[in-house]
Amino acid sequence: MVFYFESKITGTTYVIYMGIDKHENEDLIKYGWPEDVWFHVDKVSSAHVYLRCKPNESIDDIPHEVLSDCAQLVKANSIQGNKMNNIQVVYTPWANLKKTGDMAVGQVGFFRSKEVKSVHVERRINETVNRLNKTKVEKLPDLRQEKEDRDRQERNEAKKIANEQRLKEKEEIKRRKAEAELRSYSNFFTEENMTSNQDGNDSDDFM
Repeated sequence: MVFYFESKITGTTYVIYMGIDKHENEDLIKYGWPEDVWFHVDKVSSAHVYLRCKPNESIDDIPHEVLSDCAQLVKANSIQGNKMNNIQVVYTPWANLKKTGDMAVGQVGFFRSKEVKSVHVERRINETVNRLNKTKVEKLPDLRQEKEDRDRQERNEAKKIANEQRLKEKEEIKRRKAEAELRSYSNFFTEENMTSNQDGNDSDDFM
């Protein structure tokens, strides 16, 4: 089971989701999307919360208000963290999550520690948590199929862009060839006209 939330605080809808337990988190780790950003309360147990960013949007582009929503949600879903003030919530791109065979279920590490960021949460803001909980929807998605569909769509879009680029290159080659031929014809007629003028001058000498 996966819980989905919507953050609309900026006027743009962002999808936030998390697994119901550590076993569901395993699938979320495995079948996340490149657009996803992972959130977790630092140094204590908590839910694994994911933010699905917009296409071509990086972790540094996340609006502050949306970042705060994710931090509040992950704090609220931490048994220990929810009772604490002045905590740190760490977050990083999904692609930076590292999972090895010797790790416990639901446990993750990082490939590059420099890509892990943190946000300070002074206290729980009930208004924020309640607003997000009102959008909460429970689903039982096929995460693997969703990932395959997403990857297929990305490949198709990449092929489309590549085909369009090849077409543009062919049109450019065709245009340059036509311009070259036009210059060649222009030079030919200019030389012919020069020869005709010279012939005319020779005829005048007989008068």
